[in-house]
Amino acid sequence: MYNIAVIPGDGTGPEVIREGLKVLDAVSAAEGFKIDYTHYDLGGERYLRTGEVLPDSVLAELRQFDAIYLGAIGHPDVKPGILEKGLLLRLRFELDLYINLRPVKLYPGVETPLKDKGPEDIDFVVVRENTEGQYAGAGGILRKGTPHEIAVQESICTRMGVERCLRYAFEYARARNKKKKVTLCGKTNVLTYVFDLWERVFHELGAAEYPDITRDYAHVDATVMWMVKNPEWFDVIVTENMFGDIITDLGAIIQGGMGIAAGGNINPDGVSMFEPIGGSAPKYTGQNAVNPMAAIGAAAMMLDILGEKKAAARIEKAVMQICTRLKSMAAGQMGYTTSQVGDMVAESI
Repeated sequence: MYNIAVIPGDGTGPEVIREGLKVLDAVSAAEGFKIDYTHYDLGGERYLRTGEVLPDSVLAELRQFDAIYLGAIGHPDVKPGILEKGLLLRLRFELDLYINLRPVKLYPGVETPLKDKGPEDIDFVVVRENTEGQYAGAGGILRKGTPHEIAVQESICTRMGVERCLRYAFEYARARNKKKKVTLCGKTNVLTYVFDLWERVFHELGAAEYPDITRDYAHVDATVMWMVKNPEWFDVIVTENMFGDIITDLGAIIQGGMGIAAGGNINPDGVSMFEPIGGSAPKYTGQNAVNPMAAIGAAAMMLDILGEKKAAARIEKAVMQICTRLKSMAAGQMGYTTSQVGDMVAESI
């Protein structure tokens, strides 16, 4: 029995989560385990109704679950930053979700904008440090609204935070057992203080504990170039918070778009949270038109992290089968409704 907290969230979040739960029910029945869901109405509607973003009592409850399954956060009537900082970032920091895990994998039948590239070329993983860097919130504004205004946003990286992220990346490359290569994505020629730390720990840890893993380095600007030109070079990319945020969106596009990109916010020793990458897409709300594959993929990631690897593989196989039947990964262009896609995946399982 797994106890899962479900946060459908805003916009099209509830629509794609509905299909993810449908698939989870199908695979749990097929594989012989049970899932108990507890739903939470966190998001824009609750904030507009009550003024609450993430009550302390709810945060305490979320710590007790095996995993959190999130739809999307983002409401057109809520000022940007309120939900992102008050809910998403707070969950990352309070639950110490220090790894953002983003598989970038092109499935057969899914179109990529990269010329002459196919599934054999696009199959890597980005491990993003998720709780430090510029997103730690260190900084401030002086003389706001005047001609002499000053804004400072500091990047904070700790040896502990860097080392545990790098260790996760090395372990993931070893378990993945493909190219067994980890590429550190940084900017050592300009951001010298931060990436001196990253690079030193990268080589010290790799040499001492992971001699079987090939170590590679690329500046972030070179990384995005090679992701487009030669994505087959990569196996596991590890990087700091902001660079990871940027390159994973590029990764989503080259694997077919936001409609199929899933991610996990991982605490290897605690509760982790899984979500589709695409956001709440409010203009499609209620149209039964968005692609639920990213949410279904996030469900598979959740089961994989929980140890139900057969079930996770079963979902991925079903997703790959159904992707070949869709006209497009884009909302409103699939040739099927959101619920029909969920039905097809569940039936395939």
